[in-house]
Amino acid sequence: MVAAWDVASWLLAFMLFVTLRYDLQLPHQMWIMAFVYTLVAAGFTVIGGFLFHLYLGRSRVGSFDEATSLGLWVVTESLVMAMVFLQVPQFPRGVALVMPPLALMLMASGRWLFRSVLRESIRQRNRHTISESVPRALVYGAGNDGHDVARLVDLSPEPPYRILGFLDDDPGKRYRRFGSLRVLGRGSDLVRIAQDMRVDLVIVAIRTARRDLLDRVAEQCRSIGIRFVTVPPVRERIGGRVRLGDLREFNVADLLGRRPIETNLRAIAGYVAGKAVLVTGAGGSIGSELSRQLHLLGPSKLILLDRDESALHALQLSLYGLGLLDTDDMVLANIRDRRALLEIFRMHQPDVVFHTAALKHLPMLERFPLEGWKTNVLGSLNVLEASQSVGVATLVNVSTDKAADPTSVLGQTKRIAERLTSWYAEKHGLRYLSVRFGNVLGSRGSVLYTFRAQIERGVPITVTHPDVTRYFMTIPEACQLVLQAGAIGRPSDVMVLDMGQPIRIVDVARRLLEESHRTDLEIRYTGLRQGEKLNEVLFSSLEQGCSSAHPLISRVAVPALEPGDVRGIDPQNLELVGSMLADQMPRIQEPQAQDEDARADALEAERQAVNSA
Repeated sequence: MVAAWDVASWLLAFMLFVTLRYDLQLPHQMWIMAFVYTLVAAGFTVIGGFLFHLYLGRSRVGSFDEATSLGLWVVTESLVMAMVFLQVPQFPRGVALVMPPLALMLMASGRWLFRSVLRESIRQRNRHTISESVPRALVYGAGNDGHDVARLVDLSPEPPYRILGFLDDDPGKRYRRFGSLRVLGRGSDLVRIAQDMRVDLVIVAIRTARRDLLDRVAEQCRSIGIRFVTVPPVRERIGGRVRLGDLREFNVADLLGRRPIETNLRAIAGYVAGKAVLVTGAGGSIGSELSRQLHLLGPSKLILLDRDESALHALQLSLYGLGLLDTDDMVLANIRDRRALLEIFRMHQPDVVFHTAALKHLPMLERFPLEGWKTNVLGSLNVLEASQSVGVATLVNVSTDKAADPTSVLGQTKRIAERLTSWYAEKHGLRYLSVRFGNVLGSRGSVLYTFRAQIERGVPITVTHPDVTRYFMTIPEACQLVLQAGAIGRPSDVMVLDMGQPIRIVDVARRLLEESHRTDLEIRYTGLRQGEKLNEVLFSSLEQGCSSAHPLISRVAVPALEPGDVRGIDPQNLELVGSMLADQMPRIQEPQAQDEDARADALEAERQAVNSA
């Protein structure tokens, strides 16, 4: 049918042209040449349509893709035919100039009419068949995503929602319409409009919705007892397009907001592609996702090292679809074992190392500080030593925000690892650096696992303090920025990832309770644990962050620490280890006061700060 219409378009264009231009008064020879041109052009159009699959479903009828392909082909064939036919004296010159755009306009008009009639018939059918029990919805956001949602609902054979209209805060969209649907008001009108129109849910369809907007809409929906559904961010969609199946209830991840993270893949690929890359702690939450992202960048060899054989098995399955664990790139080892680590590095000769292996549970390390020392300090030192011994060009040490003004064993051991990394970078001129970020939402042992386990058991959710806040990122976000930091970092840098705004832990608990519909459970406060801060910081009081080549990454400098100062401490001597850890505590620098009163005030301020920490 489409091919037949294209032939008819050329014939109609021919009749229109000779009627309007020549009033059907053409000499016999010109009639023949013009008609031959029309037939040849129609034939070429049909041949090209089948050759480029335009008639075989390559693009939807009437879509921009189809219009572009058709336009390019018509222009190409018209230019070729013009060069041939303009050589014939009896050929009317205006035919080659006017008929192609006229025929193309008729082809496009037919497709547009077909698509409009088809869409309207589907809409009418859906409006007559849609059940009254289908939830009535408002779409917050009259942009591209909002229109995509409305279009999908319109054309769905079994619409999951009945869209009543749009809300949008942009004054320039107050008169925007999508078919019979229009913008009914602003976000501040949500409660009133939802109650007046008996709405069952609100769909937020904004590609980069800010966290404060999502919080506000969630609170408004909660206040009148209606559901809140969101369109997922672009990174979670297939092909960047909205699908009805992607719409989901507002969840904990949405508390983080929708900051778009732009990763320079070319810069990342430059130091990873074709290189031997080794990941320590590859079976962990960060290590496994980092390994998956590295695998896509085409390293010549990806060596995955972990002390947990089950975690390695699961990672190999997710990467390669195999779980035999019989390849050289799956390495079972503990970073505490210095000799084994040196042998592994000598065998694989990695070019790039990502060091993610660590002990990270704050309360456990407060009880067993020597274990933290052996893994986070001595283990990191072993990785640094092995890397330097085989000439690793780039090493990225994954650290934590708790290393800034550390008050816990976790923070103190991680700060020592940062300082050791800095020493190796400065001493040997190597691009060894650290990356510091906060809590990762969904990682093993995170509050999400704890809270969900408590909800499943039907016991109260325990939160340490009503005002405690933490920085959060999703695992893919964190790994993208770790890779980016490795690309732009300089030797001895500590790269600090922008974590957005801190989130109250109690808000996470409340959101999980709402998702589970467990209104019978309460939140119980247990008090801050030893070494735990009320609010985390990303920079030490003595650190001054400066910008980097990426807008979401800053850099700071940490003082280097001689490895001999660490190796010389007996790892079983709790007193010596405790003394080294205490040296990482924040210090207030004494001002250069000349009089004794000012000096005494400064010392007292320092004592109070240390006691408080």
